[in-house]
Amino acid sequence: MIIGGLQKLTLIDYPGKLAATVFFTGCNFRCPWCYSSELVLPEKIKEQFYPVRKNFSNGARIPEKELFSFLKERQGLLEGIVICGGEPTINRGLPKFIKKVKELGYAVKLDTNGSNPKILKKLIKNELVDYIAMDLKLPKEKYSKILKVDVNNIEKSVEILKKNKIDYEFRTTVVQTILDKKDFLKIAKWIGGPKVKYYLQNFRPEKTLDPKFEKIKPYPDKYLVAIQKAISPFFEVCKIR
Repeated sequence: MIIGGLQKLTLIDYPGKLAATVFFTGCNFRCPWCYSSELVLPEKIKEQFYPVRKNFSNGARIPEKELFSFLKERQGLLEGIVICGGEPTINRGLPKFIKKVKELGYAVKLDTNGSNPKILKKLIKNELVDYIAMDLKLPKEKYSKILKVDVNNIEKSVEILKKNKIDYEFRTTVVQTILDKKDFLKIAKWIGGPKVKYYLQNFRPEKTLDPKFEKIKPYPDKYLVAIQKAISPFFEVCKIR
């Protein structure tokens, strides 16, 4: 497990809590519009995060010992920890890591692409997570076409979240040329429900995995509002971030 970044304070990443965000490197997806290439691509991870450099800035691997020293110092000041990536669930040591965080009294929010339903189920069962944010990249039929991944695990993760008593949300980055209003209606019919929270996030053309996406303009705000209005009836909460 390589800790590749730490945001010492966030007021928005963990709903209702003062939190810090921990970024793990490595991901099993290759979304071409992703703007965290330094946390995803093996060659960039190797270049930036080896050897260990003892500081808390991006572009330096953070020793776990020093991270937990920071978390101990912030006990009573911070309420929660957001764990994201990359994709945190590809790390075998994730449950052990979260257990150490929980022992310090922090609430834990996990950001995931939903590709590892087994570990999600394990974390929920062992009460190691308090909130899960799952990124839905696409409607079902586009996962295999665009990302070349099996949607079955994504479907399992959706059902796990909807069936368990845990705070959660779904969210999608709205990328022009990849997704349109019809796609979001498909997503809404798939994941919608009376207790489901769903958020739309506009695409940012910054340092994307595929440089071609840096030339793609985000949708205008009015188009996102039109999507939101069309799919809101499927959800308890549907908002634009």
